[in-house]
Amino acid sequence: MSTEGPAAEGPAAAAARLTGRRVTGERRLSGTLSEVVLDGGAVVMVKRADGPGAVRAEAAGLRWLADAGTVPVPAVHGDDDRWLVTDRVATGRPDPQAAARFGRDLAGLHAAGAPAFGAAPPGGPADAWIGAAPMRNTPGADWPHWYAEHRVLPYLRQAVDAGAMASAGAAVVAEVCDRLPELAGPAEPPARLHGDLWSGNVLWGADGRVRVIDPAAHGGHRETDLAMLRLFGCPQWDRVFGAYREAAPPADGFAARVPLHQLFPLLVHTVLFGGGYADQAVAAARAALAG
Repeated sequence: MSTEGPAAEGPAAAAARLTGRRVTGERRLSGTLSEVVLDGGAVVMVKRADGPGAVRAEAAGLRWLADAGTVPVPAVHGDDDRWLVTDRVATGRPDPQAAARFGRDLAGLHAAGAPAFGAAPPGGPADAWIGAAPMRNTPGADWPHWYAEHRVLPYLRQAVDAGAMASAGAAVVAEVCDRLPELAGPAEPPARLHGDLWSGNVLWGADGRVRVIDPAAHGGHRETDLAMLRLFGCPQWDRVFGAYREAAPPADGFAARVPLHQLFPLLVHTVLFGGGYADQAVAAARAALAG
């Protein structure tokens, strides 16, 4: 085991320290992610924090999702302020049966609920992350006002301040926030959300089960997970959503509300990457207003 401190050690040393097992191999996948082989042949994923509190937020989110007993997630083998060690998922190809089961499992995850909109997972920090962007979990009782105040407006302000979005587009998004109570659809209880459910965080397991990774878990509106899953294209989407709809039908008008829920991740992408995401966010805002 390495004698280096946590701030100086690498993925292999971190895995050995956090699991208490000897490391026999390592493969770097990116600047922050590695596969590490432990004695006995088990392979784990070792991830370095993107920012303060990121590991604690992700680990707490994974455990909270796992506690629902619905959508499988990689088991957490160890974590600290800098490093997260989880199972590696052996992946296969998207499968219709797996897609249908995922849809049912996702409905069950949402039904597991949360104490409030914006509630952080137990043990998770209020100052969390969505990808490489900070995300604050502040509880609220009313979804339309909470969504505007804590999921749309903070990223809109950052996008405008950074020059990534023009004032005319920002005005359209602000109008959505003003009209959210009438655009939000029927009131629903807080759902237990993955929170960053784009297709890259959906792994089609070799065992025929879908697993989800890299959550930005919090209490929110279940349609937000569904809209994000649809945003960048999900394999077998029709089967996933068809099974979800059979298990827990969204309220009437869901299709018209999809752009409203996609506004949050599009604004996050605008802040992180700029480019055409601002145009997509404004287009989503216009679509939400049009109903």
